[in-house]
Amino acid sequence: MLEAICWLCFGAVAYNYAGYPLLLFAVSALAQARSDFLYLIRRRGRRGLLATESAPQVAVLIAVYNEERVIRAKVQNCLEVDYPAGHIEFLIGLDAPTDSTADLLAHVQSPSLRVVHFSERRGKLAVLCDLACKTSAEILVLTDANTLLKRSAVRNLVRHFADPRVGAVSGEEIRVVAPGAETGAEDLYWRYESAVKILESRLNCSLGGNGAALAVRRSLFHPRQDLIVEDFQIPLEIRFQGHRVVYDPEAIAVEEIAPTFSAQFGRRVRIGAGNYQTLFRHLDYLSPRYGFLAFSFFSHRVLRWLTPVLLPVGFACSLLLATRPLFAFLAVAQALFYSLAAVGYWLKAKAKPLRLCSGPFHFCSMNLALVLGLLRFLKGRQALAWKPTPRRLGDVAVLEKLSGNP
Repeated sequence: MLEAICWLCFGAVAYNYAGYPLLLFAVSALAQARSDFLYLIRRRGRRGLLATESAPQVAVLIAVYNEERVIRAKVQNCLEVDYPAGHIEFLIGLDAPTDSTADLLAHVQSPSLRVVHFSERRGKLAVLCDLACKTSAEILVLTDANTLLKRSAVRNLVRHFADPRVGAVSGEEIRVVAPGAETGAEDLYWRYESAVKILESRLNCSLGGNGAALAVRRSLFHPRQDLIVEDFQIPLEIRFQGHRVVYDPEAIAVEEIAPTFSAQFGRRVRIGAGNYQTLFRHLDYLSPRYGFLAFSFFSHRVLRWLTPVLLPVGFACSLLLATRPLFAFLAVAQALFYSLAAVGYWLKAKAKPLRLCSGPFHFCSMNLALVLGLLRFLKGRQALAWKPTPRRLGDVAVLEKLSGNP
């Protein structure tokens, strides 16, 4: 029994990180071959749905709280977005900020920009919902105050809605290293996740979204007010309602990574709490009646959220079976891996390069954040109102260059 549990735990983790992406790649290749074959027979344009002859009305919604360091760059970035004039408006909701954000916005004059003040702080989602009620635009684009959109980002997001089956479109987030910050293995992990999202989108099983650049059909924007991670759960619910969710890596938003590990870790804990809220609220999404969609949800998301439980259970089983050479090797390998993570933490605290410890440290810190997020969710201690992650936007020129703006 111990041996079976051990292999089940390690096998589930290996499948989640390696087996599932390989399966997606194989199925995607077969789907592409089928698409090419049908195209050769029918000779019908396959990209016609992505081109729009008339631009729909778009409202860009931004919830803001104490963003005095970045708000001017964000407003300038929004006003430079490449989208037909008269078909786009920008709504900024001030969630009762206590800094000079409101004063800075008071000096901005633009017919396409509206600033809405809220006297009581309620959190990002509540502000976005109120902003959505103040526009009649067909498409809502949600973005964060601390991200810069590439000039073509909105156009690339909106083009997919020419297909009436599409309910939401998520863009790509490019993460820029702030001065003094070190990404280590995190950059590699984000590239890996991006590749998985591309494959899932091709197979029509894309589930989540990106809060830096997320477009939603207004008629489908009816989120619950108590969501912790709205940019994931809103597209998830839209997809399970039968609408398509598309991931477009060409709709790019640029964001600066938080300069301190504590800020990054705190953000991961909050996201972890939101992930478990999503899981326990939508256990029915694992029903076989959803077919490949439920399979994808379990393989990519649920197993990832269960990894912090699977790993220690597998480690404990390998220790109990360490009298056998194979399990002794597994126990030693895991102990070495966790030791490297501990050394990585020490190096991070000393502001020294992580080098070989980067991968183990990032992996373990990510899973530790999930554990703390689970505890925070179970205790009901995760507040809906967020605190801005401290960022300097210290090299705004770099961000603007990456976003394609002058």
